[in-house]
Amino acid sequence: MRPDTNEPRLFRTVVASPIGELRLTSDGEALVELYMESDGAPAPAAVGTGAEVDDGEDAVLRLAREQLAAYFAGDLTAFDIPLAARGTPFQRRVWAALRSVPFGATVSYGEIARRIGSPAAVRAVGAANGRNPLPIVVPCHRVVGADGSLTGFGGGIARKQWLLAHEARVRGTELDLR
Repeated sequence: MRPDTNEPRLFRTVVASPIGELRLTSDGEALVELYMESDGAPAPAAVGTGAEVDDGEDAVLRLAREQLAAYFAGDLTAFDIPLAARGTPFQRRVWAALRSVPFGATVSYGEIARRIGSPAAVRAVGAANGRNPLPIVVPCHRVVGADGSLTGFGGGIARKQWLLAHEARVRGTELDLR
């Protein structure tokens, strides 16, 4: 925490990846944001309005960089980076359910809604999925339409398809998308 405010001191770095640059933000204790630039979408503001941001890595960002490199190399199928995503209680339930979707698998928005005990909240699940501040690590790319089709992804459909194809290759399975 900064001594003069309740806002944390944030650390930020950029990581190169096969799907483009990833901007990572840490509060010194946990990863709070992973941002992928998408077509025309503005970058989100720093987490917290009064946060002081240091460009440079802390221990959390070093761990995130290592785990992302291992994921993209096909050597890591589950992340164990400490996370602290800010969101509503409903969003956090959705994001927790996303973390239970196995590497290389897909589920529908309806399935996530059922898993969190809100089967009628399919659209709200979609909205929470779209607000996920930690894509890849919290695997929102593994959520597809009820018919198996690719649907929205903050980083763009091409990145979503790449991530799903990457996971299928690592698992040695075929990617079956409509």
